[in-house]
Amino acid sequence: MRANQRIWAQARDRLAKAVASLGYPEEFAGLLAKQLGSPKAIDRMTSYLYQARPGSVEMIVDEMLAIRAEIEAWRERKESLDAQEDYSRWLNSETRWLNEDE
Repeated sequence: MRANQRIWAQARDRLAKAVASLGYPEEFAGLLAKQLGSPKAIDRMTSYLYQARPGSVEMIVDEMLAIRAEIEAWRERKESLDAQEDYSRWLNSETRWLNEDE
């Protein structure tokens, strides 16, 4: 098993243990892990489960969706910043000024 796969497996196993400690089947953890999409997000979910000790599947799923929404918002912000950086670079480039003179 490669290092990256081992990191994923360890995160998934920690989540499964947290889910089982709440009385839910470990298979539920596999579904959560797939939806969360990264070991870091899985670890956030695991921390939530141990700290909040949610009382229902709905609360767990709601937190999973909140984590995914935060990740997606971060990705969109990052893409926007990258696009703005590219646009600013183009605005200040010599190529732009050369093309406007024609």
